[in-house]
Amino acid sequence: MSSETRRYILNNLKRVVIKIGSSVISHQEPGKGLTRGLSPEMVLHYARKIKMIAGKNCETVLVSSGAIMAGRERLGLARANLTIPEKQACAAIGQSFLMHTYEKKLEKQGMKVAQILLSHDDLGNRRRYLNAKHTIETLIRYGAVPIINENDTVTVDEIKIGDNDTLSATVACLVDAQALIILSDVEGLYTRNPMMKTPKGEAPPELISQVDRVTEDVEKLAGKTSNRLAVGGMYTKVLAAKKTMSSGIPTFLLNGLDKKILDKFFKGEEVGTLFWSDRRKIGNRKHWIAHTLKPQGRIFVDAGAEGALLQKNKSLLPAGVVRVEGSFEFGNSVSIVNESNVEIARGLVNYSTRDLNEIKGKKTADIRQKLGDNFYEEVVHRDDLALLE
Repeated sequence: MSSETRRYILNNLKRVVIKIGSSVISHQEPGKGLTRGLSPEMVLHYARKIKMIAGKNCETVLVSSGAIMAGRERLGLARANLTIPEKQACAAIGQSFLMHTYEKKLEKQGMKVAQILLSHDDLGNRRRYLNAKHTIETLIRYGAVPIINENDTVTVDEIKIGDNDTLSATVACLVDAQALIILSDVEGLYTRNPMMKTPKGEAPPELISQVDRVTEDVEKLAGKTSNRLAVGGMYTKVLAAKKTMSSGIPTFLLNGLDKKILDKFFKGEEVGTLFWSDRRKIGNRKHWIAHTLKPQGRIFVDAGAEGALLQKNKSLLPAGVVRVEGSFEFGNSVSIVNESNVEIARGLVNYSTRDLNEIKGKKTADIRQKLGDNFYEEVVHRDDLALLE
């Protein structure tokens, strides 16, 4: 079934987002894992692969890590814990070196490159989100390879997208890609952490070929990276896949240190782990609400409201609100959480924290008697509501 699914995806592949991790394009020493410094040889290798993909009438959008790593090398900063200004300084120096390296290597393949730096501020605003989309579409139309990274030079934790795994998933949805390929230093998702010693009497970990739904158990399989120079880990990759799956986009987690991995992939070989459920896409705007905006607070709802949202496609009314957390204003994104403390939806709220606290739990008739007709009947209208898996 998995091989048939992969062939189907390949037959419909016209645009792919490829995320290259720092560990893939860094200097490697046997037994030491990721070391400091950008590897021009690996960048050249993937420049050739992008050319190969273009020869298959498939467009490539690249999300590349490595700017901070490259900057560390050039500044001689080997210690693990850097301050935010130091990381931003590394990004500023490393990003230009990273792009220069890509430009030289892709130029040898007869290809043009374009740098795009994004922050959550860019994607959290609907107009700027669409502007970014149109810019990338135009670059692709003119034959350029967009190379995208988070704007680490100016972003801080409060406005960061988070990591390049998350960014690559956002970009895949932004450009309507038919697949996201995450190249890392692991073969894929395993039934148990392959870096850990197998307990006596238990079977060794096995590579999972396909995940059709990212459940809590799947998330538990994802361990955190032990490499101090890498930002993401398996967990962020699984969450990235979860994000693309909700938009009907398959994600492949492949070992980018295997120089033949993309050849195997495009031949339809069963390599790595495929995350795909073949579910219908949710609307672009609702995907933006669910996966691009950062929630400013949480609204806890009772079982009746949960049922109305999930089973009847209803709006969230004040009567179903039990508790409110955070500080938000009209139009902000909020998380909607059930009685079991599970996030079930995200939406754009019609009330501020203060105003919602005054009307939570009240029926519409009681609110009208208190406020007259000058209020919204819905806390979150169903058109501004995106249900989560």
